[in-house]
Amino acid sequence: MPDGLTLDRFNSAPPDALHGALRACNTSPGWAERVLAGRPYVDADELAAAAEKAVLDLDAAEIDAALAGHPRIGERPGGAHADGAAFSRREQSGVDAGTDTTARLAAGNARYEERFGHVFLIRAAGRDAEAILAELERRLGNDPATERAEATGQLAEITALRVREVLAR
Repeated sequence: MPDGLTLDRFNSAPPDALHGALRACNTSPGWAERVLAGRPYVDADELAAAAEKAVLDLDAAEIDAALAGHPRIGERPGGAHADGAAFSRREQSGVDAGTDTTARLAAGNARYEERFGHVFLIRAAGRDAEAILAELERRLGNDPATERAEATGQLAEITALRVREVLAR
């Protein structure tokens, strides 16, 4: 991820120079192309809003690609999640929990993936392990369409937060 990525640099850099930073925010190639196509942005708020909207406009295959780029809540990111690993570690910093909560998160993640076919995704930033666990348990009761919409909304929030962080460096 480029250090010192200002809005001016984001607006003027060649797309290839930005792909690493964008993949760390969202692993969907279609998302990155949509965000780049909207340049120039007048401020960080406009860019974050465009990033969020671009997530909500993705088709099912692109959403699946973006969801696959996220580690399970409570797991150390790496490997397939390397692009956004630093973000995930910071976002999940409040997830450190006792053994019981950690075990319940792991069991809930497994049930969620079995039920919905993808990783449980939640904006972890600002939430502790108990709040995340409560949301996981609540969302296990969703029907597939409702849960897909919630997961996509969470993906959009996470992506917008990451875009803002990229510009803040």
